[in-house]
Amino acid sequence: QRRVHGESCPVCVLFVCAMSFYNDSWSDLFSNISPYSWAGVGIGLSLALSVIGAAWGIFLTGSSLVGAAIKSPRIRSKNLISVIFCEAVAIYGVIIAIILVSKMDSPGADKVIDQIKVHHAGYCIFFSGLSVGIANLFCGVCVGITGSGCALADAQKPELFVKILIVEIFGSALGLFGVIVGIIQSSKAAFV
Repeated sequence: QRRVHGESCPVCVLFVCAMSFYNDSWSDLFSNISPYSWAGVGIGLSLALSVIGAAWGIFLTGSSLVGAAIKSPRIRSKNLISVIFCEAVAIYGVIIAIILVSKMDSPGADKVIDQIKVHHAGYCIFFSGLSVGIANLFCGVCVGITGSGCALADAQKPELFVKILIVEIFGSALGLFGVIVGIIQSSKAAFV
């Protein structure tokens, strides 16, 4: 027996059904997805990827901090600043999610809806959330790796702490740049 490609997994079956419903056109498929769904997924991605980046950074920094504190217990409290920088990455995701949610107004019953403007707003919010989420994911990893190096270097030579902390601050600025880019990307988004 020959198997159809779509029979192998439920996602493929769903995709094949969706493509047959929309006449095998990618533009039909994407244009018939609700712009509010695009916006909601973008907001979810900004939150989820930012939190994953923060957690990954805290994992990297925390494990090195605990390991280095065995040799040098004095670094425990001083190097918690690296964990705080990692946590700021998750806060950036929450901030942009609040900003993006505030742009999702549903039109009133008496208003005429411009579908092009509504789709534009949905795509703007989606890609804004995606950009911020990816930027914060990499920012969290960057701050985590730098914080790990900071903890290990501080355990060996205490005078290296401030020097490496400056590098960590520059790594943390990547997440803030992502938030600024996300705000600029979504500035023209309006559902009404």
